[in-house]
Amino acid sequence: MRLIGLDPGLRNTGWGIIEADGNRLAHVASGVVQSDQARPLAERLCQLFDGITAVIARWQPLEAAIEETFVNKNPTSTLKLGQARGAVLMAPAKLGLPVLEYGANHIKKSVVGVGHAEKRQVEMMVRRLLPGSTATADAADALAVAICHAHHRGTSGRWAGGAVMAGIEGGDIGAVRGGRVGAGRGKSGMRSSSTAWERALLARAAEGKGGR
Repeated sequence: MRLIGLDPGLRNTGWGIIEADGNRLAHVASGVVQSDQARPLAERLCQLFDGITAVIARWQPLEAAIEETFVNKNPTSTLKLGQARGAVLMAPAKLGLPVLEYGANHIKKSVVGVGHAEKRQVEMMVRRLLPGSTATADAADALAVAICHAHHRGTSGRWAGGAVMAGIEGGDIGAVRGGRVGAGRGKSGMRSSSTAWERALLARAAEGKGGR
């Protein structure tokens, strides 16, 4: 399964494409789409959209994942990031790709094992998980998003094979709701560990079978 991860930014939007075959991950390509700061905002958003569209058309991933917006203290910066993110989100969606969103802390925890890891740690782990990759900064962050999605969809697939469906509703169970991981749980993605989450899902599935 070929996946694309996206790290949106108005100036630089990172992208990273990987191949996921079970637990095996391989680096395919990565890079950055840049917008011209001298252009009006509308034109810069078009540059991002066109750039990501061209990347998807060339490498033909089947699914896309994107990092959720990080809300900072500067409302102007947050607004611009949100606008850039909208343009980046639209590119894979318009081409018919499923697009999932992951919180920044959840991505870091999936790749590094720590939800508040530094960018340098993320880059190092991306290179270890994807031999041959030399991506840095925004491109490495995008590959981290793709790795997070590969891990998540692989786990969800195993649960589904055991009659546990990712996406189950109710309570504090972390799942994919409306294409978003951990909806309503902030930037961390999931409120509890994946082990606790799996136990909760298995318990819910067992209760459902017992009531039939």
